[in-house]
Amino acid sequence: MELRQLEYFVAVAEELGLGRAAARMRTAPAEVSRAIALLERRLGLTLFEHADRHVRLTAAGEHLLPEARAALAAADRVRAAAAGIAAGTEGLIRLGTSRAFADRVYRALDTLAAHRPRLRVRLERAPQEARLAAVRSGTFDAALVRTVERADGIVLHPLWTDPLIAALPAGHPLAAHDTPHPGQLARLPLRLAPREANPALHDLITAAVPGWTPGPPFTTLRDTLAELGAAAEPSWTVFPPAGPLPAAERVVFRTLTAPRIPVSLATRPAPLPPPLQALLQSLATPEGLPRD
Repeated sequence: MELRQLEYFVAVAEELGLGRAAARMRTAPAEVSRAIALLERRLGLTLFEHADRHVRLTAAGEHLLPEARAALAAADRVRAAAAGIAAGTEGLIRLGTSRAFADRVYRALDTLAAHRPRLRVRLERAPQEARLAAVRSGTFDAALVRTVERADGIVLHPLWTDPLIAALPAGHPLAAHDTPHPGQLARLPLRLAPREANPALHDLITAAVPGWTPGPPFTTLRDTLAELGAAAEPSWTVFPPAGPLPAAERVVFRTLTAPRIPVSLATRPAPLPPPLQALLQSLATPEGLPRD
C-alpha cells in the first residue's frame, strides 16, 4: 500500500464523504474513490459502507483507522528526521578518535549538544592508521588525526596544533628552563621512538632538533621515563600530550615552544554534509558555535 492511499482513507473517515475528502486533499473525488478501492483490494477488506451520498466506516475500517493514523504520523517523523539530517540539526556522526584528544573533543561535544541537541556523535577509538582506513571505507564519517599532511583518499581539515612535551632529568641544567628551545637540547642524548612507529612524528621532531644526539632506545613511555630518571648518564625524551602527565620520579616535564603538532579532521573527498560541517566548526571553535 502507499501512504497516499492511507491519507485518502483517513480523510474520508474523518470527513464522512468523498467530496469533502477530495476538497481537503485537493484532488478529484474520482481519484479518492479509486485510491480507496485499490486499498480495499490490497487489504482484502471493505473499509466503508455507502448510503445515499454519505459513507461510514465498516467495523474493519474503524479498527484500522488508528493504525493508519499511526502509520502517517510515523511517516511524518521520518520526513522530519530526514529534514533535520539534511539541515545538520540531528543525526549520527561516527567519529574516529583517541584518548589524546579527549579534553578537546568533550568540550566541543558539549558545545555541539547545546546548539544541536538532536545531533549525536558516537566516538570510535582506534589507532591512527585504522581511523584513516575506516574513513576511506565509510565505516567512520570522520576521524581526528595528528601530524598527517596528506593521505590517499582523504581530505584533511586543519583544526588546531598541540605542543610537544619534553621530559628531562630533574637535576639537569636545562630543566631550569620553563620552555627550553629544541636547539638547546640537541647535544643531550635523545631517547626517540623508532621512525617506523610514527614516521610523521619522528620526522617532525628530528627536523626541529638539527644535529640531535641519539640516546638509549625508547621502549614505552612509562619505562623510558623511569629509566631517564634513574640513569647515571643524562638523556631526554619527547612525546605528544595525551591527558594528564604521567608520574615519574626525578623527571621534570617542559612544554616545547616548537615544533607544534597539527591536528586535523579527516573526511572522505566529498562535500561535507551539514552534520559534519557543524562538528568541524565545534571542534575548531569549541568555546562557541553560532546558533542557527
